[in-house]
Amino acid sequence: MNRLALAAAVLALIVAGCGQQETPSPAPAPSYTEVPGTDYTGAGKQQAIPKVAFSDITAAAGIQFRHQTGAFGKKWMPETMGSGCALFDYDGDDRLDILLVNSSYWPGHTQGDRPTSKLYHNLGKGRFEDVTHQAGLDFVAYGMGATAADYDADGDQDLYLTTLGPNLLLRNDGGRFTEVAAQAGVQGSQWTDDQGRSHPEWSTAAAWVDADGDGWLDLFVTHYAHWSPETDFFTTMDGKNKSYATPQQYPGSTCRLYRNLGKGRFAEVTKEAGLVLPDAKSLGVALADFDNDRDIDLVVTNDTQPNYLLRNLGGGRFEEVGLAAGIAYDEAGRARAGMGVDVASVKNDGVQAIAIGNFSREPVSLYQQTPEGVFIDGAGKSRLVQPTLPSLTFGLRFFDYDLDGYQDLVLANGHIEPEINSVQREITYQQVAQLFWNDGQGQFRDVSQQTGGLFSQPIVGRGLAVGDIDGDGDLDLLLTSNGGPAHLLRNEGPTGQAVMVQLRGTAPNRDAIGAQVTAEAGDLRQQQLMRSGSSDLSHSAPALCFGLGSRPQVDRLSIRWPDGSTTELTGLKAGAEYWVEQGKGLTRTRPFTR
Repeated sequence: MNRLALAAAVLALIVAGCGQQETPSPAPAPSYTEVPGTDYTGAGKQQAIPKVAFSDITAAAGIQFRHQTGAFGKKWMPETMGSGCALFDYDGDDRLDILLVNSSYWPGHTQGDRPTSKLYHNLGKGRFEDVTHQAGLDFVAYGMGATAADYDADGDQDLYLTTLGPNLLLRNDGGRFTEVAAQAGVQGSQWTDDQGRSHPEWSTAAAWVDADGDGWLDLFVTHYAHWSPETDFFTTMDGKNKSYATPQQYPGSTCRLYRNLGKGRFAEVTKEAGLVLPDAKSLGVALADFDNDRDIDLVVTNDTQPNYLLRNLGGGRFEEVGLAAGIAYDEAGRARAGMGVDVASVKNDGVQAIAIGNFSREPVSLYQQTPEGVFIDGAGKSRLVQPTLPSLTFGLRFFDYDLDGYQDLVLANGHIEPEINSVQREITYQQVAQLFWNDGQGQFRDVSQQTGGLFSQPIVGRGLAVGDIDGDGDLDLLLTSNGGPAHLLRNEGPTGQAVMVQLRGTAPNRDAIGAQVTAEAGDLRQQQLMRSGSSDLSHSAPALCFGLGSRPQVDRLSIRWPDGSTTELTGLKAGAEYWVEQGKGLTRTRPFTR
């Protein structure tokens, strides 16, 4: 009997035998106590690794935040998931600000001060100021993730926060936010349990995307399992004590697409878009254009369910092709516990790769596209299997940390079960973040120990965002931990040079989401997509960073805007950030502040 069938049988027995309030019989141990049958191996030649350090400047920056799970002994599943984070410019001063999403206490179990999400304004020179109250964000919600974009085309960055409950659309009006989800039509939906009780959807990842090509940014929202305190199941690892559940015990929930109608209003078009996928248990979404047709496709990761590749057919219609594309299951035909996700070309050869974080005893996936359009998991060949087998990976992001022109990979790791080490001696609850250097030949070297700092200090990692917080031209990291502090890591030592590109599209897609940018510098050719989404519950800075190694400039920068029009620039010198506006070309240059 496979896992899904076993879970269904256990669920039927529990529902039939326990009654409404009776003490349930222990369910089988969660799937993360099982030993995998595949023998993973990897090999590759040794190469010199660049020496780069990341300094934890959280305290010095003035960031004081601790994620609140609300746990009070019941071990309710949502306590294991948060929290997300975002790097975005909320006030238009061209410096990245920080949003840290918080959860909350459960009703009737308040344990201390009122927890809220936090917004930190970037003051420059590595300092941040808590502006949560001034910005109108001091509300309480059981938050999960965040994504930012200018959905109403008024020139500032708005926020969408996913929650275990009504979602929040935070309209930015000159640096102060107003919650408008209900009037905009994106508050979310309800589900009904077998007792006829109504519960809000558990929303997780979200992304802004122009799904139908009309220029307005639509909203794609993923959901996890149908869980509530009233429908919570008893699961155990030792046959006695309750443990945190994995999602096999709960029904899934479809992703939803909201079409932007303009004037601040949205309409749910999930069914019309072909996106009714009721078995989804989604935690991540990434944007890509796999067939180069300018219609943005979506990769959605599912926890213990097959992953989705949602091919955009044009006109706002999608087709789910994950199985045919080869990303639904692993090589043994099993659905992994898909979480964080990102897409990049790892060899700058135009071949796109999908990286997916999975459960412990499941390595990170690295699906690479073939000329026929299908994907093959090359994690073993890329040397990602053995180092990632013990890790439970939530946040995941490609970024060029040493500015050599190749996309490296960073992982935020941490288990869901505090007592996991009592049944799996090689697995720990707190886990180190991991950094993998891309050697340019498609292999990734684990440089976590050489990098040190937080990469050698175990945490319960969750959210992960990437961006240049200090304007020095290299990419810094923001990580969150479940039930713990956030960590702001400053990149201290790239050896290469870079060009940073900021795009400004024409209204209504002022963020230029969907623009394809190609940077050519001597023998180096890089291509990046302007996008939202990726990682786990988090939002990274929109600026595109092109590492150049020792090359002095980008010889040619080609931009294909979402509407198909193009802009070409030449001779962009390394060491600066460039603003490019659709229809106007280069409008501003700012040297890095090294």
